[in-house]
Amino acid sequence: MTLLFSPLTIRGTTFANRAWLAPMCQYSATDGSPNDWHLVHLGARAAGGFGLVIAEATAVVPEGRISPQDTGLWHEGHVAQWRRITDFVHARGTKVGVQLAHAGRKASTYRGFDGPRGSVPPDDGGWQTVGPSSLPFPGYAAPRELTIEQIGAIPGAFAAAAVRADRAGFDVVELHAAHGYLLHQFLSPLSNDRVDDYGGSPENRARLLVETVDAVRAAWPADKPLFVRLSATDWVEGGLAVAEVALVAKELGAHGVDLLDVSTGGNAPATIPVGPGYQVPAAREVRETSGLPVAAVGLLTDPLQAEAVLVDGSADAVLLGREGLRDPFWPLRAAHELGVPTSALPVDPGTADVVTGTVETGWQAPYVRGTWV
Repeated sequence: MTLLFSPLTIRGTTFANRAWLAPMCQYSATDGSPNDWHLVHLGARAAGGFGLVIAEATAVVPEGRISPQDTGLWHEGHVAQWRRITDFVHARGTKVGVQLAHAGRKASTYRGFDGPRGSVPPDDGGWQTVGPSSLPFPGYAAPRELTIEQIGAIPGAFAAAAVRADRAGFDVVELHAAHGYLLHQFLSPLSNDRVDDYGGSPENRARLLVETVDAVRAAWPADKPLFVRLSATDWVEGGLAVAEVALVAKELGAHGVDLLDVSTGGNAPATIPVGPGYQVPAAREVRETSGLPVAAVGLLTDPLQAEAVLVDGSADAVLLGREGLRDPFWPLRAAHELGVPTSALPVDPGTADVVTGTVETGWQAPYVRGTWV
């Protein structure tokens, strides 16, 4: 048995393997509501054997959406729409999470793949953005600086969304504190020039994230895992560096966070040395400093590469993004290449015989009678 296909238990949740689908925005929702696109996107990867699939950055308030086409969990009407998707994923034997987010100064943007880029103006369906300070993200409209009272409402919005996520059937909640979105904006001195309790020192800049973790952990069931995605570095001089973020991560562990999803960048234009596994060293440092499990991301494409990341102690799980889009059945192919029995993959109870290769229909149809077809 490989580490990639060994189970991982966190709190009361056991993931069948450590090949997970990263949260990726689909920019295909209407008024925050997921639809058939999201069912097919997440359902296909669940059928493909991922041990956990995580739904995209899902806004806790309408003005927290990255684009007008983002998903949400800010009202009760979203619960049943998500429940349809989580039920389908669970029927495939896979766990499902949701990434709760507020985009802050990077909200109200065009989705990019079918039109202009940058901020959507109010007369085109956009809205006034907010941030820790009035500093704009380059090329975007300037945000309105949040007041102390407005900051105080943010943890509650995340907690209320977590309650809805539980009712919607999610197994995991991940708080998005990376990629230049609101919680990351507070963490980084590049976007936070406040002089009150939420700015200045690293402890003050981390205050909103810690308060949000506390609020969500109190609202989220005690037997369900809580993840946080962090950008371990801004890749810019004067911005966040891995050593500081690793200390923040250690503090989050004391407040009930169970796993850190370690990414990098996104809060400022930067020159990033992109290459296979380029973010893995940051994940390893955060893991060693914090003592918490971590998931590594970033151009992890090859089964042997993913296995090596786990074997050398850099991470406890791997999250695939672009490779998961290219190949929804990546875990099934990886298991074949690593010589792992298909019984190590999540099983759809309705097609359980497929794991022995005795039938040629069902969720593992590309792999039958011991052969990848």
